[in-house]
This record gives sequence, C-alpha cells and structure tokens, in this order.
Amino acid sequence: QVQLVESGGGLVQPGGSLRLSCAASGSIFSIGTMGWHRQAPGKERELVATITSGGTTNYADSVKGRFTISRDNAKNTNYLQMNSLKPEDTAVYYCGGYINSWYYWGQGTQVTVSS
Repeated sequence: QVQLVESGGGLVQPGGSLRLSCAASGSIFSIGTMGWHRQAPGKERELVATITSGGTTNYADSVKGRFTISRDNAKNTNYLQMNSLKPEDTAVYYCGGYINSWYYWGQGTQVTVSS
C-alpha cells in the first residue's frame, strides 16, 4: 500500500523559513508529478506548487519567488522550501501526487506563521 507522509510543519515568525518533506513509501513502480496544496480555515484547498518527474516546476502566483519545490527521486521524496513566510501562508499543507498512475494525498501538516 502506498503512503505519503509529510513532515516539517510548525510555528514560525513572519519572515522565517520552513522546509516541508513528503516521503512516499510502499510498492512504488513509478512517481509522476508531485505537488503541494494548502487549505486555510474557511477556505478551499489551493494549489501551491508542482514538480514533474523531469523536474519542471510550477507555482501559484502568491508564492512565486518565496517557495521552491524540489524532489529526490532516489529517496522518493519531494520538498517544499518556504522562505519569507507571511501570516497568510498559514494553512494545512498537503502533499499529493501520482504514484503508479494513481493520485495519492498525504495526511497534511500544519504551518502557522505568527509573531
């Protein structure tokens, strides 16, 4: 059974940084495009960033220049480096992606940006 497990969330002050990790485990034959979404209280889930198997990245306008998505295919892990964090980045961040041609979600990790 395939699982995605996120880690790295927490409380950070405005202007600070966090790095989220998403590790895939289980019977994995292929990993396609992976990404991060986030959901703030009372709001819909929104796409933050994606990265293809070849390394092509895409970002929401709200995080361009501040967030960087990357992946380590040997470790079946992708990362979201978040810099210059703002209070409006506060949300539960979910990793998701195509593994063995099926889309999987992680359980989410809370990111809180507050002084």
